[in-house]
Amino acid sequence: MPSGGDIITWVVVGVVVIIALVALVVIAQFFNLWFQAFLSGASVSFIDLIGMKFRKVDPRIIVLNRIQAVKAGLNVTTKELETHLLAGGRVPLVIRALIAADRAKIELGFNTACAIDLAGRDIFDAVQTSVKPKVIDCPDAARGRNTIDAVAQDGIQLKVKARITVRANLARLVGGALEETIIARVGEGIVTTIGSANTHKEVLANPDQISKTVLKKGLDSGTAFEILSIDIADVDVGENIGAKLQADQAEADKKRFQAEAEKRAAMARAQEAENRALIELNRAKVVEAEAEVPRAMAESFRSGNLGIMDYYRMRNIQADTQMRSAIGGGGGGEKGA
Repeated sequence: MPSGGDIITWVVVGVVVIIALVALVVIAQFFNLWFQAFLSGASVSFIDLIGMKFRKVDPRIIVLNRIQAVKAGLNVTTKELETHLLAGGRVPLVIRALIAADRAKIELGFNTACAIDLAGRDIFDAVQTSVKPKVIDCPDAARGRNTIDAVAQDGIQLKVKARITVRANLARLVGGALEETIIARVGEGIVTTIGSANTHKEVLANPDQISKTVLKKGLDSGTAFEILSIDIADVDVGENIGAKLQADQAEADKKRFQAEAEKRAAMARAQEAENRALIELNRAKVVEAEAEVPRAMAESFRSGNLGIMDYYRMRNIQADTQMRSAIGGGGGGEKGA
């Protein structure tokens, strides 16, 4: 039977073996990364590699990007890279942007690059745009418009296409407006410039006047870009908006005058109908008055105010009046009672 001392010895040996095996597994797991960093002069300790594993950080991303930074002459620690990765940043993109900015002699700090990346901007694309200016079409054809339409003071419509050359401004990239704002401002400037021209011929003769006027407005203020130039790619003559508006106004005036004429005609017809009714009313009164004449004559005979000779004298006068009317072409005259 083994003694108590032997058992303790074997336990100690077992623990040492287990520790050695664990150490060998850890070393085997991280040795390639550690050795690669060591040979590149961007050494990373095994403790840091193990800590990354426990913090659920991919050590390969951290080590490889630190190697790139060190080889490019950038002083970026594994702690800074790990912090940015844990914050949801894109470490490879930031490192590539820092290297590109350093080669192009553009001042860009690691914290600034991380802030731009965490803001959702493509920091590497921004650095590339700073080095190699970008051309933006105005308007953006992808949004369904092919030209900026504006009307000169003579009423002629012009259709304009412009190309804007911009360079990223890294200092204003965080919080600065993007391409949509640049396109909108340039479009507004084009419309204003054409609208202030006396005739469309002035714009056609000097299309560069548009870009010069627009550039003076400082349209890149508050944006993430610096406008280098605005070039008028195409100017086409559109419709005669002034003539069209005049024609529409004339048509509207015509309809208004027609409505007023119809109103006056209706009022005249109503007045005519009213006059006819009044004439008929007066005729009815005349007939009614004539009907009273025989009764009045009968009453005069009964009262002795009208004699028989007076009656015949009145009949002779009536007959003479009818004869004169017939001779004069006046028709049949009034009939006696």
